[in-house]
Amino acid sequence: MTQYVFGSGSLVGTPTQDAFGNPIALATPVRFGALQDVAVDISFDTKMLYGSSQFPLAIGRGKGKVTGKAAMAQINGLLWGSLLFGQALTAGINADLIDTTGTPVPITTFLILVVPPSSGTYGYDLGVMGPTGVPLVRVVSAPATGQYMEAAGSYTFAAADVGLRMYISYNYAATSTTARVGNVANLPMGYAPTFQADLVMPYSGKILTISLPNCISTKLGLSTKLDDFAIPSFEFDAFANAAGTVLTYATSDA
Repeated sequence: MTQYVFGSGSLVGTPTQDAFGNPIALATPVRFGALQDVAVDISFDTKMLYGSSQFPLAIGRGKGKVTGKAAMAQINGLLWGSLLFGQALTAGINADLIDTTGTPVPITTFLILVVPPSSGTYGYDLGVMGPTGVPLVRVVSAPATGQYMEAAGSYTFAAADVGLRMYISYNYAATSTTARVGNVANLPMGYAPTFQADLVMPYSGKILTISLPNCISTKLGLSTKLDDFAIPSFEFDAFANAAGTVLTYATSDA
């Protein structure tokens, strides 16, 4: 029976070297979750030899390249950290809270003390929105109507704003056993992690497998839409490993 391919298949990236050039002895393979589509393009330059006639006398193959692109809906910190940046992740939460519920300004104190989720620690101010959707102006002291003062998570408002609902946004940090934080350092040019990419496409009892043993990521794209899911895209190039292998493919039919 003739072999066909249907669906997006599965794509797995296995880090082989971090951004500092250190081989990874015990690598954790990372699956591209909620995979939407994958493209692997193999292309070559050609050189044509012409005589006095219109068409070439001979054609030689020049430089070749293998590029890949995947679109996946699942956000995975380990994938970004190990395959794109090649730098260590730390356990914890570093998040921006954009307030959508609001808190009324209390009588007497005119002060709102924010309480970060997960017993977190306040980081920095991200602004205050008034009940009409107009941003308030931050001041050093003695806020008037339409202004606020902030110090270590304490927000003070004008006496005239008592009872008005204020929407306070801020950054915070917290401990976590599942969430991860990655701080990307500005490394010298040329530094980049490498990984192996395995694309598996099963259909109707047959499997097509493409393995790229040495890859380097070239781009991560993330765009959002008002009423749809974000589908990040991940692009990479493949090159020869120490054994000279660029690509291995296996089919179920000859």
